[in-house]
Amino acid sequence: MPAEKFDYVIVGSGSAGGAIAARLSEDPSVSVLLLEAGGEDDADEIKIPAAFPALFKTKWDWSYQTVGQKTLNGRRADWPRMKALGGCSSMNAMIYIRGNPADYDEWRDAYGATGWGYDDVLPYFRKAEGNTRLSDEYHGTDGPLHVEDRRYTHELSHAWVESSVDSGIKRNDDFNGAEQEGVGLYQVTCKKGRRWSVADAYIRPAMTRKNLTVRTNSFATKILLEGNRAVGIAYRQGGQDKTAHADAEVIISGGAVNSPQLLMLSGIGPGAHLREFDIDVAVESPGVGQNLQDHPAAGLLLYTKGTTDLAQFQTVGSLLKWKVSGRGPLVSNIGEAGAFFKSREELAAPDLQIHMAPSGFYDNGFREPVRHSVTIATTLVNVQSRGSLKLRSADPTWHPEIDPAYFEDQADLDAMIAGYRRAIETVGADPIARFIAAPWIPASLNPTDGEIVAAIGQLAQTLYHPVGTCSMGTADDSVVDPELKVNGVEGLRVADASVMPRVPRGNTNAPTIMIGEKAADLIKGAS
Repeated sequence: MPAEKFDYVIVGSGSAGGAIAARLSEDPSVSVLLLEAGGEDDADEIKIPAAFPALFKTKWDWSYQTVGQKTLNGRRADWPRMKALGGCSSMNAMIYIRGNPADYDEWRDAYGATGWGYDDVLPYFRKAEGNTRLSDEYHGTDGPLHVEDRRYTHELSHAWVESSVDSGIKRNDDFNGAEQEGVGLYQVTCKKGRRWSVADAYIRPAMTRKNLTVRTNSFATKILLEGNRAVGIAYRQGGQDKTAHADAEVIISGGAVNSPQLLMLSGIGPGAHLREFDIDVAVESPGVGQNLQDHPAAGLLLYTKGTTDLAQFQTVGSLLKWKVSGRGPLVSNIGEAGAFFKSREELAAPDLQIHMAPSGFYDNGFREPVRHSVTIATTLVNVQSRGSLKLRSADPTWHPEIDPAYFEDQADLDAMIAGYRRAIETVGADPIARFIAAPWIPASLNPTDGEIVAAIGQLAQTLYHPVGTCSMGTADDSVVDPELKVNGVEGLRVADASVMPRVPRGNTNAPTIMIGEKAADLIKGAS
């Protein structure tokens, strides 16, 4: 079958790829192909905010697992990643967080990512954002990504915020404004109580354009190279092998797992590793698959009394209320409230985040709580440990070997212990204290460090924020330059969370959309 020709071929319809496809196709003179390995985002569980855990380990999930983690008692951690239009923006907890301004200045100053300092990226956050409450120098109100105050918040979330303020954490009604530190309720990427993904915000509106072609169930298997130039993509659709030629550029937006895997399968990566699988080395790039970072989270679990649990609202009545009005308990994003704070006062920026859920949420929500409970999940957001991603086969259908190296740097474990202790302080005062029946894990509200470490080993999981495996910068092991061009290859860029040289302090969906917005401008400037 002859190759189809487009100006741009984009692999991956997630938070960055979907934004890039929409922005490039604004120019009617160019043709754009967007390839997505999964299907349409047409399940109710995608649209219902509280239902996202029901997507895990289904046809919607890549169902990745890490290698056994020493600090997690040897456990392999599940890594849910969405396989459908919109990518992980169609599966995440919808929390709208950008990270700390210091994160982007560090990208620029420590890694050589010129043009990615906070002042550089803030206009792209604002361009993407359509916030229904906040309108100032930090926020946009007319961008495609709808951001709103959640239309349902459980009484436990309100109570925990008030108790956290009483415990000494200052109130913060805008984690993305002048200051990140503090406690409050999260804003969400929803519209009138329904998930508002990149598919909703960017892709579907753009699909009315004749110059944008979107192909679902199209699994990219290789980047096609002629010499040192990327000229297209080989992909599989409906059992057929196909190719698409890119006259201008190929853009890889598969995320922190799929993007480095596709580069390596195409001969771009650490040469010795590729030769293990008889892959011809086209470009020696030792950083591909290295620098893997993720936010680990581990919950303080407590039994509750005199209140409800989100899990009890999985009913037909709640579903009908959501369908009719976009209101009720199913509008909850589960992680309703949170905080940012420092494990040590001398730190320049917060290194810890809390995700508070009015239910016993752990093990990715696979285990249904047997009693009413609440989760105060400490999350490490300034991660020192570095892991890696490697091939396990030259067959693109094989999952790669994923090792996030959770807590292998002792500083990470020390910070988490401090985070647990701060979380315990937040539940010691009313109004939340009156709802606490007993500690669950740890079994004491005055645990030893050893008991906290044991709880982390038992409960720690991904917060779904892998980054860094195609790191951007000017170092010898940088995979892409500050314009996101793959070093050593012409006509090829990577644009997604994998290019982040360091994981931001906070949830990564909004930063990845920002990367997509900025990447589109970089690409347009080169055309």
